[in-house]
Amino acid sequence: MDNIARLKEEVYQANMELVRKGLVILTWGNASGIDRERGLIVIKPSGVEYEKLRPDHMVVADIQGNKVEGGFKPSSDTATHAALYKAFPELGGITHTHSPWAAAWAQAGMGIPPYGTTHGDYFYGEIPCTRKMAPGEISGEYEARTGDVIVEGFSQTDADRMPAALVHSHGPFTWGKDPWDAVHNSVVLEEIAFMAWHCIKLKPDLPPMQAELLDKHYLRKHGPGAYYGQH
Repeated sequence: MDNIARLKEEVYQANMELVRKGLVILTWGNASGIDRERGLIVIKPSGVEYEKLRPDHMVVADIQGNKVEGGFKPSSDTATHAALYKAFPELGGITHTHSPWAAAWAQAGMGIPPYGTTHGDYFYGEIPCTRKMAPGEISGEYEARTGDVIVEGFSQTDADRMPAALVHSHGPFTWGKDPWDAVHNSVVLEEIAFMAWHCIKLKPDLPPMQAELLDKHYLRKHGPGAYYGQH
């Protein structure tokens, strides 16, 4: 099995895991992966019901988002994925969902502050929400501009330390070292969004967690001296 065939299987399984984890219903989401050596993206086809998907239905596109292989059209979000892969060379996988709790924050145009250690274990600071897109961005190459708006919000933020963003009025994107890592971050993001919403309902003026505690929890898993888990 060549690299692209393996990546198709991995991307297929990542897409199905989004369904299994309850993050996607109907056709509302997608996962992708990239072969960096060949500059090729593998992504779910557009509008195909998950129960009908097979690994060989996954579509191959170039780094510009143009289809190069496959019997279906690629996801309508392919240009967004391509923009993120181009901007962040460390990314190996991306997911996009309309999972309800994370999408609620996105639709409200609000980032998710770090209120507790679950957040700090994965995301180093507030999970950002993009600005509203301008009318010209929406009427033009909308999906590519969506990617650009996400990237714009990371001018002062490390995408490796913040593997998620909320697109204003739209929904969440997450990423990671491979498609499975991106799905993992999508699962965590939804749980964090759920907890954060309840936090501000219980205490509307709740400040973010202590900076020292955020540092401790993030760096013990991801810092140079990380000691969490089995290394």
